[in-house]
Order: sequence, then structure tokens, then C-alpha cells
Amino acid sequence: MARSGFLADFQKFLMQGNVIDLAVAVIIGGAFGKIVESFVADIVTPLILSPALKAAQVDSLQSLSYNGIKYGVFLAAIINFLVIAFSIFVMIRAFEKAKKRFVRQEAIEEAVAAPDPVLVSQERLTGAIERLTTSLDRR
Repeated sequence: MARSGFLADFQKFLMQGNVIDLAVAVIIGGAFGKIVESFVADIVTPLILSPALKAAQVDSLQSLSYNGIKYGVFLAAIINFLVIAFSIFVMIRAFEKAKKRFVRQEAIEEAVAAPDPVLVSQERLTGAIERLTTSLDRR
């Protein structure tokens, strides 16, 4: 028995490729987010922000607070965002560069493989003139 209605439409929606691609992207994005958080907390903060944290007499960026307002957590989120945005920028830039190189390579291959249209037209015209000359000579 064929399903119809809401549940069938929902099942069809779930089985579409773009929904599965989106799910994979979200999972990979979450894992990437954890890597970036670790990078910021364990590498960037100690290397770059150690002097500022020592001056504020704080052990970690997340410990920074004023009257219960945890602005250190907010600063950590901003740093995470900037690192993620920069990483995505670098990846997209590298992807676009590779894509341009691939398109250029395809254009070169097409130029080499495809005959010159002017040359093809001249050869056809020459062939037509030769056939016309041959037929006129026969008469």
C-alpha cells in the first residue's frame, strides 16, 4: 500500500540528497567548532593573551568577569568566531583558486582539442570551390 499525505512527504523530504548533505555538514561543522575552540583555548589564548590575562590576574579567558558579567566567555566566543571565519575564508579562497586553475586547464584542453572555426570554414569553402571547379570542368 502506497503512503500518501504528510508522512510520505516527510519521508521523501528526508531522503533527498540535500538533507543528508546538510546533516553531514552540520556534524562536520560541530567537530570543526570543537577543534577551533581547543585551538583558541589551548594555543591562541596562552600565546597571545597571556600578558593581558596576567595583568588582569586571571588564569583563563573564561574567568574574566565584572560584577557577574562573564565578558571573558564573550571574548572567547568572538575569538572563536574570528578563527572559524578566517579558516573558512582560507578554505574558500584555496577552493576558488583550484577551481580557476581547473577551468583554465579545461579551456587550454578545449583550445588544443577544438579546431579553429575560421580554419574549418576556410577548408569547407576550399572544398566547395574545388567541387564546383570539378563539376564545371566536366561540362
